[in-house]
Amino acid sequence: TMVGLGAWSLVGAALIILLLPRSLEQCGHILLSAPIVRLGDQVMASCIINQNCSHLVTEWRIVWKLEPELHPRQRQQHLPNGTLQSTITLPHLNLSRVLLSCCLHWGNSLQILDQAELQAGYPPIAPHNLSCIMNLTINSLICQWEPGPDTHLSTSFTLKSFKSQDQCQTQKDSIPDCVPEDGQRHCSIPRRHLQLYQDMSIWVQARNALGTSISPKLCLAPMDVVKLEPPTLWALEPSPGVAPPQPGCLRLRWETWKPSLYIEQKCELRHQPRLGEARWDLVSALPARTPEYELCGLLPSTAYTLQMRCTRWPLPGHWSEWSPSLELITAQRAPIVRLDTWWRQRQLDPQTVAVQLFWKPIALEEDSGQIQGYLVSRRPSDQAGAEPTLCDTTELNCTFQLPPEAREVLLQAYNTAGSSHPTPVVFLESRENIRPFQLYEITVTPLYQDTKGPSQHVYAYSQEMAPSHGPELHLRHIGKTWAQLEWVPEAPELGKSPFTHYTIFWTNTQDQSFSTVLNASTHSFVLRGLEPSSLYQVHLMAASQAGATNSTILTLMTLALEESELHIILGLFGLLVLLICLCGAAQFCCRPSRKYSLWPSVPDPAHSSLGSWVPTIAAEDIFQLPSLRDPGMPPITKITVLEEEEKKPGPWESNDGSGTGSLSTLVQAYVLQGDPRVPSTQPQPQSGSSDQVLYVQVLGSPTGPGPGHYLRCDSTQPLLEGLTPSPKSYENLWFQTSPLGTPEPLVPHPEDDSIFEPLLDFPLLQGLRVSGAEGLGGF
Repeated sequence: TMVGLGAWSLVGAALIILLLPRSLEQCGHILLSAPIVRLGDQVMASCIINQNCSHLVTEWRIVWKLEPELHPRQRQQHLPNGTLQSTITLPHLNLSRVLLSCCLHWGNSLQILDQAELQAGYPPIAPHNLSCIMNLTINSLICQWEPGPDTHLSTSFTLKSFKSQDQCQTQKDSIPDCVPEDGQRHCSIPRRHLQLYQDMSIWVQARNALGTSISPKLCLAPMDVVKLEPPTLWALEPSPGVAPPQPGCLRLRWETWKPSLYIEQKCELRHQPRLGEARWDLVSALPARTPEYELCGLLPSTAYTLQMRCTRWPLPGHWSEWSPSLELITAQRAPIVRLDTWWRQRQLDPQTVAVQLFWKPIALEEDSGQIQGYLVSRRPSDQAGAEPTLCDTTELNCTFQLPPEAREVLLQAYNTAGSSHPTPVVFLESRENIRPFQLYEITVTPLYQDTKGPSQHVYAYSQEMAPSHGPELHLRHIGKTWAQLEWVPEAPELGKSPFTHYTIFWTNTQDQSFSTVLNASTHSFVLRGLEPSSLYQVHLMAASQAGATNSTILTLMTLALEESELHIILGLFGLLVLLICLCGAAQFCCRPSRKYSLWPSVPDPAHSSLGSWVPTIAAEDIFQLPSLRDPGMPPITKITVLEEEEKKPGPWESNDGSGTGSLSTLVQAYVLQGDPRVPSTQPQPQSGSSDQVLYVQVLGSPTGPGPGHYLRCDSTQPLLEGLTPSPKSYENLWFQTSPLGTPEPLVPHPEDDSIFEPLLDFPLLQGLRVSGAEGLGGF
């Protein structure tokens, strides 16, 4: 049983916790002194707890909450009927809408017992600016008004009216109220409740929780406030029988709204040029019954925007809205201008003059037509017939050719509407007696149609001349290789052409000239690259467009080098020369080909390459040298140096051509007996002027019938012993001087074979023949 009681108590406690808050919501309710009050007024509220709920809570703690703040506990008391009451007073309600809650402390939270909404605001202000328009499109009377300031409360508006016959003094027939939709400030009374020409009284009533107000009453007949629809504008098309509009005019027509055809009305037209922020110009009192109009006084060739509106007239009514815009362009107007001209002439040949004509248009009227081009023509000499056209251009100049007798042309500006008055241009003769280099006063006076303008004059020279003299040169600083010059420019002279540039010339003592060109703003210059201790002549040439002039000549000498500088330069030059000489000597001495460049190179027959050289000769010239071991070989002789006893003409120089008889006088043969195969035991003779030098061994007898054969000896002596390298007359027999003084080769006589044939077999001569055959002539 105890277990069962404990379980039931837990369940009951849980049920009380779950059900108690919901049951408390039905226990209390709020009573307000007024739910809606003026903003800032006092509000009193009471929260009453039913007696049926007082036993649920042992101690009631009621709290008031005015969102979002909690208010301290107010007076709380038990009433005689067993209910519990808690009251609160809000001295100033400053919120237009707020929620007031009566709450109970339940544990750690607040349990709301009841809630009430408080509203605060103002009573409505009477609506104003009530106006009505009779719209024939929807057949309704539309009235609108201004509601006044916000009341912070829900306010309703009602349009009230009634019919009347005595200017709205008494009510005759009532008209149903018109209630607009929320937020709207206008309302429409349908045509079925209206009498178009009968007066009616109209007003607006505003109502909210704090009060009611009405607007001032209107007394009107619906047709007196009728508003027509705008007309439709059209451009009046040109017809064949009607002349085109004048320049600056527009022709247009319009069509009124069809439902208003039976209503007398008047219209207004406004126009505006499309030129920046131009203002509208108004044309009023246009009759609606005449739907055509010509608008003039406009700018020619200008686009305009046009609009029109209409109203009931002469009876009261409202103006319609402006019609949709119509865009039209006014007609062109012929240019009204003055053309100021000037020209240049040039004689091409005796029959042709080239003319370049210039002009400047000046409008004579504000609304002068726009210029599309210019026409230059020449009037015929007979003043009749068509005018030949010289130029048709949109530029402000024209070039054409005229015969010398033509002195006048006509210039016109034109557009699609026509041409301006022709401007005659007369080509005057050039002024005579204008002398060059003279000062003249030129005066220009503008001429107008009826008067002259103020004159302007200027002084000018007919031709400028070259300056009379140039600036004077001055030496400012000078060094060993440079010199700084300066000059002061001359002041400008009247009639003299200003300087355009300078040229400096300088010349040294070797008549070498140099120059440089400078601009006119330069007043100094440095000459560089000069020689030390040298004399120069310098002058300055100043040039202008009219000519040039020279300054006086300035002579200057650069500074000499100092002694120390001169020593340094000479030392460096000497070192350079010495270095070159050493290099040349080293190169000269190290080259083998230069070993005997200063003395002749005499070959050693014993060690010459001829000892192993076999000349290339023809087959018939090859001979066999007999063997030294041949027992039939004749005795060997030994030939020594040929010594000259006395200088005698050779056998080839004699007149009779015989040379055999005098051969013994030229040479001596020393014959040594013995066998050549046995080495010689005789000592070699010493070299000297009178010593014998062994050259060759001869095989066979020189006097024998057959040709001689020779063997070279192993001599180490030079072939020539004299101090002079030049050969003697008998040693260089092939190059003898001819009677004319020119070397010519020796041609052997046929009878001298015994003498020359052995020499032609000499090995040294064979080598000379091979290596110098072109210089030996017929050898």
